[in-house]
Amino acid sequence: MNKIFEKGGKLYWLHSTADAFDTFLAVPGTVTRKGSHVRDAVDLKRIIIVALIAAVPAALFGMWNVGYQHQLATGGTGLHIIANWWYGFLRVLPLYIVAYVVGLAIEFGTAQIRGEEVNEGYLMTGFLIPLIVPIDTPLWMLALAVAFATIFGKEVFGGTGMNIWNPALLTRAFLFFSYPNNMSGSACWIKTKAGEQLVDGFTGATPLALDGAAQYSTSFWSEFIGTIPGSVGETSTLCILLGAILLIWTGVASWKIMLSSVAGALFVGFLGQIGGATAIPCWEQLILGGFAFGTVFMATDPVTSAQTECGKWIYGFLIGAICITVRLFNPGYAEGMMLAILLGNTFAPLIDHVVVTLHINRKFKAA
Repeated sequence: MNKIFEKGGKLYWLHSTADAFDTFLAVPGTVTRKGSHVRDAVDLKRIIIVALIAAVPAALFGMWNVGYQHQLATGGTGLHIIANWWYGFLRVLPLYIVAYVVGLAIEFGTAQIRGEEVNEGYLMTGFLIPLIVPIDTPLWMLALAVAFATIFGKEVFGGTGMNIWNPALLTRAFLFFSYPNNMSGSACWIKTKAGEQLVDGFTGATPLALDGAAQYSTSFWSEFIGTIPGSVGETSTLCILLGAILLIWTGVASWKIMLSSVAGALFVGFLGQIGGATAIPCWEQLILGGFAFGTVFMATDPVTSAQTECGKWIYGFLIGAICITVRLFNPGYAEGMMLAILLGNTFAPLIDHVVVTLHINRKFKAA
């Protein structure tokens, strides 16, 4: 890094910003010089890179699906892979620009004020936000939601690694409760050249709220592959599973949380099915809405999830169970994954505290 940004230099007040750009693709030169410490090649930068790579398949397919749904609504036929993907990319790009510009501006500004390093954590948050909001979300609404989530959901707690709730989900929650009409799925996202809106291009965060328009297939394979309406990154369970395999293989995400979340969803879904609360098979709940995406990329957030091994099982089961409970018994909100994960984030410290306390008490009794 240039000496003018170091202590005593003319632009030292921009030290955090200069350091962030200097170490964007490289490891900082600072190392521990004395004292015992763990020597490990894994750091925040590498974890974020792996998580980003894992989310890329869902993002790329989601962009194609945006174009595909546009094609269906306008009477087109055929796959048109490149054309559909390009259309979707151009629709998603403004969301990414707003999410990163607003969020990173706050991150850099906060780091400068505190005199701290800029952490890479928001790179993942900014990548996820456009994947979980409706494609036609007004950019000014998204900017406001991103600012709220970054400031009040992250920075007030001390920044990356200190937040209680997942910032990406807080963005969606802010939009849902502040502007419910834009998150309900009733708005159209397809427009003709003359500016006329078509009635059959829905933007809902989940296809659970749709009445089953003729062009939307409800077969298992269409739901599993992802050729259904929904938020950009949440439709393709297949692509999400590819990301899950990478996260589990590299140890970045906890398979215990994923598995227990699935178990909780199947348990409540099965009870609802035999009790007559829903006609949807319990296994189908796993491939609808934001369940798969939330389980793999949101619930497993190492900062906001449970930390103890036993706590991870309880935390994941709680999220899966709450998600399906909301779907079954809340007619005003067809999707429940967002609320389930935020509630799980809230109770994660309590779950860990109870698990640790019970473990200590057992040790004392055994002694």
